Amino acid sequence: MSAETGIVRADPKVERTRAHQRAWGWYDWANSAYVTTTGTVLISPYLTALARADACPDLPTGGVCTIDLSVLGVPIAVGSLAPYTITVATLVSAIFLLFVGAIADRHPRPTQLMGGLAWVGAAAASAMFFLQGDNWELGVLLVVIANLCLGASTVVYDALLTRVAHPDDRDKVSSRGWALGYLGGGILLALNLALMQLHESLGLSYGMAIRLSLLSAGLWWAIFTLIPVLGLRAIRGTTATPIDRGEGIIGGSFTQLRHTLGELRNYPQTLTFLLAYLFFNDGIQTVISSASLYGTEALGFETSQMIITILLVQFVAFGGALAFGGLASKFGAKRTVLGGIVMWTFVVAFAYFVPRGAFVIWLICAVFIGTVLGGTQALSRSLYSQLVPRGRESEFFSFYQAMERGTSWFGTLAFGLTYQFTGSYRPAILVTIFFFVVGGLILTRVRVREGIAAAGNEQPRIV
Repeated sequence: MSAETGIVRADPKVERTRAHQRAWGWYDWANSAYVTTTGTVLISPYLTALARADACPDLPTGGVCTIDLSVLGVPIAVGSLAPYTITVATLVSAIFLLFVGAIADRHPRPTQLMGGLAWVGAAAASAMFFLQGDNWELGVLLVVIANLCLGASTVVYDALLTRVAHPDDRDKVSSRGWALGYLGGGILLALNLALMQLHESLGLSYGMAIRLSLLSAGLWWAIFTLIPVLGLRAIRGTTATPIDRGEGIIGGSFTQLRHTLGELRNYPQTLTFLLAYLFFNDGIQTVISSASLYGTEALGFETSQMIITILLVQFVAFGGALAFGGLASKFGAKRTVLGGIVMWTFVVAFAYFVPRGAFVIWLICAVFIGTVLGGTQALSRSLYSQLVPRGRESEFFSFYQAMERGTSWFGTLAFGLTYQFTGSYRPAILVTIFFFVVGGLILTRVRVREGIAAAGNEQPRIV
């Protein structure tokens, strides 16, 4: 135990076992159920339906509600409530995560902190079962809480990668985690979609089927979080920066956060990577968030066809993440991520030329998206883990997560503006190529080994 910090410094070799790595990866499996079932598919249309029931209770089926909601005295269109809710949660979490990261590096039991944040988020996700009628206000609150806790727990989780995996193993371990996440999220989504399709034969209303699906995502998140929390319970907090006992964990964390913000210029390669990630991840997030809209509006596919597309992407991404992990072991994470960015540009160009109504060709495009999706995200995480200063992993991963959340609206804004000026979603989807090209060019300028040395970390065999 450090006399200066009061925090036990664990032997990193003890934590780098296969058992620890397997336990760590299960948190991707746990939280992806909420991301896929609730965040991607169900909550936005369901929240909109609740708001419509409040604003226009006598609206006939298929009618358009023209009455605005009042949120803190501000008129909000019913159809805008869900995206505004997600936007607020995203921007608030971008700030909140910076403080969580500073605290996590100084918490004596980081896995318990991760579990606590996850279980609060899972409780909010499970409580969405009680959303019915017109209580959209509760829905907004629960979405914000769940998304905040998801981001905060992920900061701690990502930082633990440096504790459970040797630098030479991180690409593989991170890729396995992402693969587990896509597999778990896809399995629960498939089960929930089956529930919604068979609700009448099961004696359930469609609304009850949706509510049970929301509940299942929260329970899945809570139950499977037990695996990493218990499996990594021996890990103790560690920090490279002494903390004044009089300040405590929280006070010392805020002090250190101020110091770190001022010291970022001392890690130019880490900052360059974050800038590259800002652009190419924005492209990825825009494709993910806009694919359903593009498929239905530009290509004329039905909702059922888009659900099939989402499931296909989920399961293909499982294999894609593992494949990219294997490629990184031979060519290095940086080269593999750059290759993934090149693939993304071709995928977007492919999507532009898909003929309207050509569902089979669209599914081929979905296979390409799934192949490259998990791999680029998994390897970006492991590559960044090499560039963060030792003892400040959570703090620096909070910058990583905040970068993703705080700037992920650039691409969607460009997408929306392009559609507004052109009246077509096809040129709008092409705009995302700009983000991949700029992000890739910046990534080529990252001198990874120099950044690893500046962060005081062990050099891996291949970067």
